[in-house]
Amino acid sequence: MSALNAGEIIFTDQLGREIFIPQPPRRIISLVPSQTELLHELGLEEEVVGITKFCIHPEKWFLSKKKVGGTKDFKPDVIRQLQPDLILANKEENTAEGLAELMDEFPVWVSDVNTLKEALSMIKSVGEMTNRKEPSVEFIHQIEENFNQLKEFLHQLPYQNSRVAYYIWKEPWMIAGKSTFINSMLQECGLTSIGTKTRYPEINFDELHSEKPDFIFLSSEPFPFKESDKSHFSEIISPDKVIMVDGEYFSWYGSRLKNAPSYFKSLLKSLPGI
Repeated sequence: MSALNAGEIIFTDQLGREIFIPQPPRRIISLVPSQTELLHELGLEEEVVGITKFCIHPEKWFLSKKKVGGTKDFKPDVIRQLQPDLILANKEENTAEGLAELMDEFPVWVSDVNTLKEALSMIKSVGEMTNRKEPSVEFIHQIEENFNQLKEFLHQLPYQNSRVAYYIWKEPWMIAGKSTFINSMLQECGLTSIGTKTRYPEINFDELHSEKPDFIFLSSEPFPFKESDKSHFSEIISPDKVIMVDGEYFSWYGSRLKNAPSYFKSLLKSLPGI
């Protein structure tokens, strides 16, 4: 991987690393569920040879594609057997140690997505790397148009910057803080995460009480919250302000973005007092 071979082009990933990638790549492995779904959107049925056990969309691929393990515990030996000429990874979802091992042998393009802008940049780059530039650009335009319509919709709502405790995990109870893609999506909805902590801090009952959130969102992933979990917050906030939400629309930054604004509109319409 130290020299540019015939047919290879240098691409820069979202960590600023330069990677030599054959054009077009014929054997792609995705270690990121939301990017797997994007590859399907771009029509790379034959090229994708491996995915993780968490790449549940599309279902057809989940049932038929070779599994290479999880996002954190992928199996290098299985990946070697598939001989990929491109591996798509993510800074947050995959482990740095595991990726470093793969980088010694294969082209590994790493995304780092915390905002809508960075998500669109990732989609553009994936389209360019996989010889799907035109459909990726069209897809980006669709996403931008849908989010612009969401912004217009927000002008009709009688609130600004309502504060949300967005829970992603239980015992320990953890929320999505600042500098996360989830918070970026909340902001697209005219909402914001409580507090000032970044990433995914634990939050105890006293801290939550002092923050006085306007709403509490219980996500469907990575922890699958249930209706019964609402009772945990009965002393903090009225039950109608504890909302079950589809985590894929808040945290998946690939194809799911196209329909996310429609989901967000429905969610916002359902919030009490709006």
